[in-house]
Amino acid sequence: MPKRNALAVLLLSIVLGGVAWLHAQQNGRGALTTQDYIDIQQLYARYNHAIDGGDAEAYAALFTPDGSFNNNNGHDALVAFIKTRNGANLRHWNTNLTITGTPEGASGSVYLMFLNVGVRPPVVTGAGKYEDALVKTAQGWRFKKRVNRPEGPPATTPAAAQPPQ
Repeated sequence: MPKRNALAVLLLSIVLGGVAWLHAQQNGRGALTTQDYIDIQQLYARYNHAIDGGDAEAYAALFTPDGSFNNNNGHDALVAFIKTRNGANLRHWNTNLTITGTPEGASGSVYLMFLNVGVRPPVVTGAGKYEDALVKTAQGWRFKKRVNRPEGPPATTPAAAQPPQ
């Protein structure tokens, strides 16, 4: 009987050691915690509020210092992008967020619609998909690279209703 108990303890130790090793290996390859998912979701929400509110500094702060949105690279270009937008009546509406751990941090993707709330009823003026590279910094999760991929046929609505991105 003691040999049987010793064998059971040995097998249990091997299994638990393997599980711990596997968990450690996954963490090295981009495993995300529950808090990471929550923080990334909040990053996406803060993005929409900053861009729709025209808060250029808050918007740029959501990116790494060398981060990019389409062709706007780095803090100064991101600030200038917001300052030249005429988006006071534009709202970004995101849905179906996916987040995947990567060795560098995470990748994210989300569908979006642009709503013109300056007319009644509000009008959908465009749709697309953001594809993102995210990194965790000392300030929290940030966009390293964000690309907007418009979807659907070319817009035919008046220029005033068009989203600037």
